[in-house]
Amino acid sequence: MKVLVAIKRVVDYNVKVRPRADAADVDLNNVKMSINPFCEIAVEEAVRLKEQGLANEIIVVSIGPQQAQEQLRTALALGADRALLVVTEDVLEPLAIAKCLKVLCDREQPDLVLMGKQSIDGDNNQTGQMLAALTGYPQGTFASKLELAGDNKAKVTREIDGGLQTLALTLPAIVTADLRLNEPRYASLPNIMKAKKKPLDTSTPEALGVSISPRVKLLKVELPAQRAAGIKVADVDELMDKLKNEAKVIR
Repeated sequence: MKVLVAIKRVVDYNVKVRPRADAADVDLNNVKMSINPFCEIAVEEAVRLKEQGLANEIIVVSIGPQQAQEQLRTALALGADRALLVVTEDVLEPLAIAKCLKVLCDREQPDLVLMGKQSIDGDNNQTGQMLAALTGYPQGTFASKLELAGDNKAKVTREIDGGLQTLALTLPAIVTADLRLNEPRYASLPNIMKAKKKPLDTSTPEALGVSISPRVKLLKVELPAQRAAGIKVADVDELMDKLKNEAKVIR
């Protein structure tokens, strides 16, 4: 079984982001970049499937700048077999990413597509669903458990507002990973060295025949307003008075 895993290069989750001086975008100068945490969970799940003998090839894909090779090499060190980078310096929207992945799915014919449920920079939570619509594949989003059964079937347990929902999907399918799916491993030094020799191919959106022209214009990036300090009240009567007359949240 062939597994395709899509990953994204984002600002490391431990870094506190700041807008640029001109407020045109987030300041990425001298900022540590990493694999999106949800994407890392997707890579880990693919590696576990391979360790169980359920997958025989893992292809990791990223769409972004040349520097994303670093994140692809990390994924190769975690256990992926080969990597593909679609190089572009443009700001990508979920639909453009989904279109690129659709072309790659047509080319590679994976049995399973794994990706994070969302990226921590845009928090759009759209790419997996859009890719499912473009390919016609069944989808299991917010997956907290993935089981591959026989007869070309996958069972996905996903988190919903009311609890847990279990879906039976016919492969090929798209699964987006939630935090509870697994806990990613750390890459060992020998695997990091081996990853340098694994194949990493590059392409471009133009070579894939995909237009990535943006449909949304970013006007301004600014920090949220700081919360005002709270106040202490002497007793319940004063609290009720402020809630009624100042906050006006009760009558």
